[in-house]
Amino acid sequence: MQFVVILAVLAAAVWILAGPLRPGRAAQAEATRSAEEADLDAAREAKYREIRELELDFRTGKMEEADYRATDRALRAEAVEILRRLDRARGAPPPAP
Repeated sequence: MQFVVILAVLAAAVWILAGPLRPGRAAQAEATRSAEEADLDAAREAKYREIRELELDFRTGKMEEADYRATDRALRAEAVEILRRLDRARGAPPPAP
């Protein structure tokens, strides 16, 4: 009886530890990573579009220079953060300091 219990516990441990190695897990992880990259790509393009629209508004006189500079800094900082997150999602090494 004890042998059966030990065997069952051992089998459960092997099943749990081998979970990441099972075929479906890798495909699921890749799909999640691809979805995250796609979301970040869309966010990057949207942020670039915001920056271009801001520049157009400034050039056409719809914004004061001080407002333009402050908004531009904020948008570019957000774009940099998106690019960093995209690099991390793609597994790129962090940039050198």
